[in-house]
Amino acid sequence: MPPLRVLSALDAARIQWYHFKAIIVAGMGLFTDAYDLFCIAPVLKMISKIYYDNQPVGTAVLSTSYAIALLGTALGQLIFGYLGDRVGRTRVYGLCLLIMVLSSFGCGFSVCTTRRSCVMASLGFFRFVLGLGIGGDYPLSATIMSEFANKKTRGAFIAAVFSMQGLGILMSSAVTMAVCKAFKNAGEGSLEMTRAAGIETLAPAEADIAWRLILMIGALPAALTFYWRMLMPETARYTALVENNATQATKDMQRVMSVTMTPPIPEEDSSSETPQQQPSSSSYKLFSRRFLSLHGRDLFAASANWFLVDVVFYTSNLLLAQIFNFSNKHPNSTNVYDSAFEVAKVAAIVAACSTIPGYWFTVYFIDRVGRVKIQIMGFFIMALVYLAAGIPYSWYRSKHEKSNDKGFMVLYGLIFFFSNFGPNTTTFIIPAELFPTRFRSTCHGISGAAGKLGAIVGIVGFLWATKHKHYEEDVFPDVKRVRIAFLILGGVCIAGVLVTYFFTRETMGRSLEDNEEDEISPPTSTAGTSSVNVLLPRQ
Repeated sequence: MPPLRVLSALDAARIQWYHFKAIIVAGMGLFTDAYDLFCIAPVLKMISKIYYDNQPVGTAVLSTSYAIALLGTALGQLIFGYLGDRVGRTRVYGLCLLIMVLSSFGCGFSVCTTRRSCVMASLGFFRFVLGLGIGGDYPLSATIMSEFANKKTRGAFIAAVFSMQGLGILMSSAVTMAVCKAFKNAGEGSLEMTRAAGIETLAPAEADIAWRLILMIGALPAALTFYWRMLMPETARYTALVENNATQATKDMQRVMSVTMTPPIPEEDSSSETPQQQPSSSSYKLFSRRFLSLHGRDLFAASANWFLVDVVFYTSNLLLAQIFNFSNKHPNSTNVYDSAFEVAKVAAIVAACSTIPGYWFTVYFIDRVGRVKIQIMGFFIMALVYLAAGIPYSWYRSKHEKSNDKGFMVLYGLIFFFSNFGPNTTTFIIPAELFPTRFRSTCHGISGAAGKLGAIVGIVGFLWATKHKHYEEDVFPDVKRVRIAFLILGGVCIAGVLVTYFFTRETMGRSLEDNEEDEISPPTSTAGTSSVNVLLPRQ
């Protein structure tokens, strides 16, 4: 009965300051994740000017540069998600942040300054390690926030943590623009001198410092929250249900939150905890037949939906950098700073006008409308927008030399709005609510890893499928192939609607302990059923 008291108190706890502190501490990890993952597009523009003689980076190198961090992220989600269930959420939480900080600095200190193969290999290594830390942050942040939250507003709290991604994307664009502007202004004098001498350079020597600085700045927000992350106590649900220490769970929660509890009586513990510990610690293993019968459908739905939305979301971000250009100059004629500045400016506009509002719409509506309805709506509207953009795309590009039409930009912005007010956010929330405590972080990591594999498939597939035969003459991807890509992405969104409708369970208003009831109720044992009634309430 002690676990019942502490966990029921958490479910019913009023909103208080520690909830918001947890959102900030956990959210800064997602902030850093987004900064590091999405600053690479303008950085690669700069690298192409500096190391590739103003020629586009080869498709193989470009796709590898994008995919290497995502591959590391997928592995990090699997490894640290598993460790979060084995050794505790907070014990590995700080390690993930430390990896992110050190590898961000490592990206900036990538060895070599002249040989591009050495630079790209070194950058790829540190980006892979960075991905490991980013990957670990996903399941741990979602799990910790879900286990601290109350039942009524749990979805909004997890969505608020995830919404920090939008601010991270905006910050990466703002930092890139600020660094490029500062370096350009500082180097105007030397550029004028080289022009006067009859020498025209699009990439001055100091530009090699600029892109490194952009990458290293991403370590700062994570480093600033490291101290507070290390002070976070273990979640009460993990301590009570996995470590079987309800007394410590109660003490931890009373230390950081205003939860009115009567401490468990030792005599009660000794007489009642022994029969209750056995089912929660040894009833079945991950991927056992019983696990698959109870949670296989949920794991499939969470993984498949995350895979589908990341195919769309990451490919859409890559498309943004590839097909939009608001500069009056041809991209091959701009200097290194202006080239990166334009890419970052487009990303900043989309983040401010579409991405961030989409996140906060989800925060407001997630516990009013429900996860499944929002996810279906997002997938469906994204499919409509992709079809509306893809069907006339060949005509549109034949009428416009550059993709600078504001109307098309608005249409494209709807994709990001309904991605975030839709499946990009809900796929982060749902796995944190569907599984038993001892599998929650692992299953969230598996779902997220499936998503990152989808991102790799989308990005690498798009880069190769839309490769222009004469890329050095036309920096935009092949028009007909981009049109086909739009239509394919629309089809992916329709698949997301179907998977969500037929396989995804609604978790709004559902206690996390409902997942434990199925787990510790052996299908043929009446004794197991009675132990559930003692340990956990039925909703």
